Amino acid sequence: MSRLRSTRTEWGGENAGSTPAPISAAKRLRSILGGSAGNLVEWFDWYAYSAFALYFAPVFFPKADSTAQLLNTAAIFAVGFVMRPIGGWLMGTYADRQGRKAGLTLSVVLMCAGALMIALCPPFARIGALAPALLVVARMLQGISLGGEYGASAVYLSEMAGERHRGFWSSFQYVTLISGQLVSLGLLLVLQLWLTKEQMAAWGWRIPFAIGALLALAVWRIRRGLAETESFHVAEAKGVARGSVADLFGTHRRETALVLALTAGGTVAFYAYSIYMQKFLANTAGFSKETASTIMALALLAYTCLQPLAGALSDNVGRKPLMAGFGLFGVALTVPVFTALEHVRSPAAAFGLVMILLTLLTGYTAINAIVKAELFPPEVRATGVALPYAISNAIFGGTAEYVALWFKQAGNERGFYWYVTGLILVSLIVYLRMRDTKRTSRIAAEPSPP
Repeated sequence: MSRLRSTRTEWGGENAGSTPAPISAAKRLRSILGGSAGNLVEWFDWYAYSAFALYFAPVFFPKADSTAQLLNTAAIFAVGFVMRPIGGWLMGTYADRQGRKAGLTLSVVLMCAGALMIALCPPFARIGALAPALLVVARMLQGISLGGEYGASAVYLSEMAGERHRGFWSSFQYVTLISGQLVSLGLLLVLQLWLTKEQMAAWGWRIPFAIGALLALAVWRIRRGLAETESFHVAEAKGVARGSVADLFGTHRRETALVLALTAGGTVAFYAYSIYMQKFLANTAGFSKETASTIMALALLAYTCLQPLAGALSDNVGRKPLMAGFGLFGVALTVPVFTALEHVRSPAAAFGLVMILLTLLTGYTAINAIVKAELFPPEVRATGVALPYAISNAIFGGTAEYVALWFKQAGNERGFYWYVTGLILVSLIVYLRMRDTKRTSRIAAEPSPP
């Protein structure tokens, strides 16, 4: 026990092991905003890989055509997702046993290490096959980090928020998640303006990873000063085992299966509509890299603003109507919108079509974190949110870009549109059959700590 306490103190701050006085409204708000800011930096580090892949792919895979190079980088992107279930298990268990704050702090240290490795990694021309190998290791570290970050931050924001506005505040997880992607795209646009294409290809792509590593260090200091959630202290006071994977897949197997199934359609849609879309606009629709980046930056900015609105709406009408709406419209519109984007030539028209997909996706992204958190009791909540989500995300989200490029290389790009539609349909069935977690929330049922 003393070793566990010292570990928690090292990563979570000097008073991480003690039960504080009740949290004031002002400190609760500061903690929510502080946790959200850290989440933004983590996702910036993660998405910088995808945003700058068009430039660094030839550095690590020089002997291939452009589609094959992107296919190789997409494969490594997927490797990061394979590590996310491991991170969800390790970091989720750590957050359930040592505290949400401790889990958040450790995750950002791992993300920093991965970003720094990519920023400093020599090219293939200098060290041969060791270059892509180091890239794989860096993404593995980031995958472990993000596997734990999602669960810890989702639970932290959900537990910190008051019952009346839990949907609104928890939506900031995706506000910061998307903002991380948006900042990475914004930096890409700035660098495209300041640097020549030759400079971007030679060394400019390293800049975002260096910035990400520095920001992660700053977040580490911020997170050491966060307040611990009351729900974690409730779990501590129970005196029961916390973060047990056996308990998760035993006592809570129904809730675990729900998280796996409801995530599948949402995560593949998110990566298809937002992450892969930038490459789709450049590689299929025929826009320049700069125009594709601009379209997606503007679309993601509008999409970010929709998240709190949808979260607040869920506090009034419930979580289920929003998720069912995403499922219904996702099944109906994915194929038509992607097909239309193949032939669009106007950036404004492309923006409008992308926004159709992102608007319907908001019904999932704004509230999926709170829905998962509300399914589990506090002693397994971080593990319950992180591990099954990471498994489903690795299988369907992390491979989305690779599957899309595989279909394209095989000459059947539209097969990917139907693949996304089919997975959304599977999740829609789950949305329609599950109870509304706003009315059955395990967070709302918790007593106040003594």
